[in-house]
Amino acid sequence: MLQHRLRSAAVLIPLLLVVLVLGQPFLAVLVLGITLLAAREVFALLRQAGYASDPLLGMAFAAAIVIVAWLVRDVAGESAMVVAAGVVLAAVGAMVRRDPREAFQSWLATVFGALYIGLAAFLVRIVEEAPALPPTAPLAAWFADGGRAWLLVAVLGVWAFDSGAYAAGKRFGRRRFMEHISPAKTWAGVIGGLVAATAVCALMLWAVGAPPLQAALLGPLVAFAAQAGDLAESMLKRAAGAKDSGELIPGHGGMLDRVDSLLFAGPAVYFFLLVLGSGA
Repeated sequence: MLQHRLRSAAVLIPLLLVVLVLGQPFLAVLVLGITLLAAREVFALLRQAGYASDPLLGMAFAAAIVIVAWLVRDVAGESAMVVAAGVVLAAVGAMVRRDPREAFQSWLATVFGALYIGLAAFLVRIVEEAPALPPTAPLAAWFADGGRAWLLVAVLGVWAFDSGAYAAGKRFGRRRFMEHISPAKTWAGVIGGLVAATAVCALMLWAVGAPPLQAALLGPLVAFAAQAGDLAESMLKRAAGAKDSGELIPGHGGMLDRVDSLLFAGPAVYFFLLVLGSGA
């Protein structure tokens, strides 16, 4: 299993770094592809859990949210319009079902799946709307536009949390955390992940020219979001009786297994930028 994970990481990490250097439109296309793959897995899990839905409409809904985040500045509430249209279309699509209870269930599940995976749109928003880096920032030579650098902050913050949680849980884990959702989680893992995420966020804030002390806010924010995202997916998989969301990536499971934490961390980093007055 570990060998599979190392092989997959050896492919995925360089791919992500190359796309980060290339920038748009490659980043948005990558996020869109991830959105469609993860949405497909979500609707499969919902079906396994016994929930009726409209997978094709849900996937189109999630993709539309990401595309609007990429192509539209959202000065007139365009994102809200897309969400409203998706909710209405999901309701209309559910009406063809003969059983009203099944139709209502389909409406709810389709909207849930689309909005859940549609959180990936915040990753695109970060790229499009984050401020330019100060000329003195260590990463300015690579990511002068700022958006890609802040996306890297989010990605590395999540990876640091996952790695720190795994290492601390493996070494010191005794007391279980949220055992009814994910039996392997421990309080030691949560604390280790928090420390690792805060340390990496401090380093990355320095790299983007922001005060490293702001990691006292950003680190716990990313850690909390990453843990919540992981548990949210675990809750869905537990309801479906599934160990992984899919078998797309050897040693890692499905696409959703790889981006579950990032789906929640993206909005957290985006709102962090807004609070600082540096975002949109």
